[in-house]
Amino acid sequence: MIQQRGNMDWMLKELADDVPDIHQIVVLSADGLRIARHGGDPDVADRLAAACAGLQSLAAAVASEIPYSDGRMRLVVIEVTGGFFYLMAAGAGAYLAVLAGETVDAGHVGSRMRDMVVRIGAHLTSPPRHDGQAG
Repeated sequence: MIQQRGNMDWMLKELADDVPDIHQIVVLSADGLRIARHGGDPDVADRLAAACAGLQSLAAAVASEIPYSDGRMRLVVIEVTGGFFYLMAAGAGAYLAVLAGETVDAGHVGSRMRDMVVRIGAHLTSPPRHDGQAG
């Protein structure tokens, strides 16, 4: 079970308002469940959250092959025609995902995402699941 203290909508909106050309922001659990979102369609947010679970697992597998790495994924950036996708670890069992257009300032997105991750930690915990159950 995702434990959320307070509503994160205002934080997500603040990120979208601060960085022009952000289309959608999703906070998700490590197993791909949407916790919160801002912008875009809810169904897209759910599909994005599910895809992020696989992507963070793949990134962790790649990280484990890097000498001196602890094997944990911190940030994934994908550039595609028309825009960017960002996935950042947001604490134990949680991630922050951003879809942005091609005119976005990539450095500004990363910086603001890091700021948000610090703030999310005060509002969110996502305990590990065991046999499909939280805790």
